[in-house]
Amino acid sequence: MTANRQRTTAIQPTLIPRPEHNISRANISQGALRVLRQLKDAGFAAHLVGGGVRDLLLGREPKDFDVATDAHPDQVKQVFGRHCRLIGRRFRLAHVRMGREIIEVATFRGRADAKPGADPGNGMLQQDNVYGSIEEDALRRDFTINALYYNIADFSVLDFGQGMVDLRAGTLRLLGDPQQRFQEDPVRMLRAVRFAAKLGFNIDRQMERLIPRHADLLKEVPSARLYDECLKLFHGGQALETFEKLRHYHLFEVLFPDTERCLADEEEHFPITFVSHGLHNTDQRINQDKPVTPAFLFAVLLWEPVRRQARILREQEGEAEIPALQQAGGEMIARLVRRVAVPRRFSLMMREIWQLQPRFDQRQGKRPLRLASHPRFRAAYDFLLLRAQAGEVEQELADWWTQFQQNEGAGVTIDPELSEDTAPKKRRRRRPRKKPEQSQS
Repeated sequence: MTANRQRTTAIQPTLIPRPEHNISRANISQGALRVLRQLKDAGFAAHLVGGGVRDLLLGREPKDFDVATDAHPDQVKQVFGRHCRLIGRRFRLAHVRMGREIIEVATFRGRADAKPGADPGNGMLQQDNVYGSIEEDALRRDFTINALYYNIADFSVLDFGQGMVDLRAGTLRLLGDPQQRFQEDPVRMLRAVRFAAKLGFNIDRQMERLIPRHADLLKEVPSARLYDECLKLFHGGQALETFEKLRHYHLFEVLFPDTERCLADEEEHFPITFVSHGLHNTDQRINQDKPVTPAFLFAVLLWEPVRRQARILREQEGEAEIPALQQAGGEMIARLVRRVAVPRRFSLMMREIWQLQPRFDQRQGKRPLRLASHPRFRAAYDFLLLRAQAGEVEQELADWWTQFQQNEGAGVTIDPELSEDTAPKKRRRRRPRKKPEQSQS
C-alpha cells in the first residue's frame, strides 16, 4: 500500500525534534504503539494526536490514545483486518482492538466547506465526513494545545498553533478566530470551560470576552449532544469548579435556566450550598473510583426548581406533598429535556429520589423498614444527607437514618418518643375460623 497524496495548505507546523520534548514511548500504551507502527509499516502517516499528546507533554497519564492518519477508513480496515471495526456515519472512524485496548483511528479531516451543504446558514458545521491533509486536520481542531501531533516515524512533535507555548503558559486558546469558531460549533465554549477546570489553565482573554456574548448559540445545539457534554462537564472529577465557571460565563443559565433562576434567589445560602455539596460529593466519588449515576447528578441540579414548584402546588392548589412532588418533578424534567435530553431511564430514577424524600419523615412503625427495602433507598438516603448538609432539613433526621442502617433494621426502636408504634409488637395468634355449616336441603 502507498500513502494517500496530501493537499498542501498555507499553514506550516513547527517541528519539535525528540531531544526537545519529553514524550517517551515508555509512557505510550503498547496497543497505541502497535497501531502506529503497523500503519507506518504499511506506508501511511501515523500520529498520536489530541489529549493524549497534551497530557504526555504535561507529565500526566492519558486516559486514552487517539491516532490520526492519512489512511482512509477502508484502508485502515485492510491493515488491521478482523481487529478493526468501522463506526460512525457523519465521520467514519476505525476502532482497532489491541488486546484489551481499543484505539480510535481517524483519517485526517478536511475543510467542511469543501462539501456542498456544509453550512445550514447559521455558520454551524454540519458535514464532517470530508478527508484532507494533516494541515487541514489541525485547523479543524479547537484549541492550540490539542493541535499537537506525535509522529511515530521520527518521534518528533508537530505543533500547528504554538500549542507548546500555551502549554508552558497554562493558557487555553482557540485556533483561528474565536467568534467564527464558536459559531461553527458552540459546544467549544463548554469545552473551554471543561479544559480550563481540568487542567487548571486560564482562558484566553479574547475568548473570555466572547463566551458570555455567544452563550445563546448553545440553544441551537441538539439536546442529545448537550446531554453528552453535561456528563463530560460534571463527571470529570472537577464538577464543582466547572459549575462555578459555567455560571461565571453565563453558560449554566442556558443549560439549566430553571435552576439558575433559583440560584439567583438564595434562601440563607440555599440552594447554592446544596448544589455545591452535591457536586463536591460527585467529585469525591469519581476521584475515589466509586460509581456515579447521571440520575443523581441531574436530581441535584434540578431539586430546587422542583421543590419550589411543589410548594406552589401545595399552597395554591391544595395538593398533598408527594403528589405535588410528582407533578413538579414531571414538569421540570419535561422542561429540561427540551434543552438537555436526559434519557428516560435516568429521569425516572430522578423522580423516585425526589418522591422518596417526604417518606424519610415517617419513622413510625414499620415504615422505615418498608422505605429501606425500596430499590432507590440508597440514592434517596444520599440525597437526604446532602439536604441536611445544606441546612434544608434537620441534621437529626439524617443521623437517625444513618443509625437505623447501622443497626440493620432495629432503627424502628431508636427513638421511642416518636410514636407508641415504634416498639415491636407481639404477633397475635389468630383463632382458626369455623367452617360455615352447609345448608340442608
